[in-house]
Amino acid sequence: MIPTRYADWRRCIEQDCGIELTPDFIAARIADLRDPRSYHTQQFLKTYGPAHHARVLSWFVQAASESASA
Repeated sequence: MIPTRYADWRRCIEQDCGIELTPDFIAARIADLRDPRSYHTQQFLKTYGPAHHARVLSWFVQAASESASA
């Protein structure tokens, strides 16, 4: 299932995948997702399309904001 809401995405990352959303991890993913030359970003766009890419990037930015205010 591809998440369509932030809460579902966060649960998928943290619980289903067991990935801790640390500030360093979040920052690295944001940098990668913002780099159109990144192989991973190119593959992400090819697989999921620009709308989902933008959505996931915004979710990482939201997670960064929440992490900074915690």
